[in-house]
Amino acid sequence: MKASNTVLGMDIGGTKISSGIIRDGKIAERIQSQTPASLPQEEILDAISLQISAYKKFDFQAIGIGIPGLVDPIKGIVYNLANIPSFQKVNLKSYLENKFKVPVVVNNDANCFALGEYKFGPALSHRHVVGITLGTGIGTGIIANGHLYTGQLCGAGEWGAVPYLDQTFEDYCSSKFFKNQNRYSAKKLSAKAKEGSPEALQIFNEYGQHLGQLIYRLLLTYAPEAIVIGGSIRKAYPYFEKGMQAIISEFPYKPISGNLKIYVSELDDSAILGAISLVEENEFLVKSENQSAPRPSLA
Repeated sequence: MKASNTVLGMDIGGTKISSGIIRDGKIAERIQSQTPASLPQEEILDAISLQISAYKKFDFQAIGIGIPGLVDPIKGIVYNLANIPSFQKVNLKSYLENKFKVPVVVNNDANCFALGEYKFGPALSHRHVVGITLGTGIGTGIIANGHLYTGQLCGAGEWGAVPYLDQTFEDYCSSKFFKNQNRYSAKKLSAKAKEGSPEALQIFNEYGQHLGQLIYRLLLTYAPEAIVIGGSIRKAYPYFEKGMQAIISEFPYKPISGNLKIYVSELDDSAILGAISLVEENEFLVKSENQSAPRPSLA
């Protein structure tokens, strides 16, 4: 199933559900609603189904879904969603396929961001890409050899939970840094930085250095050719770029860091586009899964 066919993409988060339909390679219609995150599982599934039903007139042929947390991309089972308490083990794929009678593919939302940027953004010219979303938390998606690398249950790339200094990278690279360390929101600080506030510029410089430390480790771990930065904090990139680059410049393997391209996302629908692209990517995933299955014993 190619993305040029009629495919519905959906990004399910703790606060909102965003969706779009793609026809002939372009998103034709977008819908956004609030996630009833505190409600029982059945009512949340009803809300998801209601939003999907709004696209029936498009006669979509498949559904791709990005969702935070652990996901079995083969079986389409969602596990342990922190922001949606009732979603602890949900067979989302089976539920929606039975309801809408079309193939459904489910994956982690950070992976969808990376895949959307890879398929529809400037990172398409590279084979090894890491996407980083900077917002309430941080998410990381990995493209290796032109395809998603997800690890077991889409758990690869959970850098927000990696210990850093006295806490984790999420505490220093997401909005938590601004609220907990400096008592300002990133948006408010960005406005101050735009006015030339020395305090705001210094805070963003510190933030950039923390993000640089994360990218330094990403270079050691994955050696990507490109990194794409997304999320709401990306809009303040001009204020934290210098601090970030100062740390990256210390990377010891210059043939890697010297060729690294860093892009700031310009796509408004990266996660939806990535969810749509899951349908095509899933064919590669299933094939790879079958090839890696244990060989039968000859004894």
